[in-house]
Amino acid sequence: MQKIQRILFLLVLVLFFSCEDQVFFVKCSDCTAEEPVTAKLEINLDPDLYYGALIQIWAGNLEDSILLVKDATYSNSYSREVTLNRNYTVTATYYVSNDKYIAVDSATPRVKYDNSQCQDPCYYVYDRICDLSLKYTK
Repeated sequence: MQKIQRILFLLVLVLFFSCEDQVFFVKCSDCTAEEPVTAKLEINLDPDLYYGALIQIWAGNLEDSILLVKDATYSNSYSREVTLNRNYTVTATYYVSNDKYIAVDSATPRVKYDNSQCQDPCYYVYDRICDLSLKYTK
């Protein structure tokens, strides 16, 4: 009986975490009454950003080479208004101690309608955050 419980528990975990697009919890403060046509792509940069970063937003995959935005920032966050239901690849180039580091992430902002989790039915945008903080340096 204990083996069956473990297998069922693992099966539930696999189903719960297997679908990236599935959103189970809604932050009601991010909801809007009207369906959005654009989304704010939020880019989190390295919090220890001393030298700035070069941000590049690409339409589609990086190898498609469709550059939309090229901008420099000294902040630890960056945002840009983008079209929904389109894949974006974002790169951040850091120069630390004469070494060049490039962080890459992608997002496909999408909208969902929820009528049960918040007080009023609403639309919310998900998969709109890119984490470009440096994990490792030499």
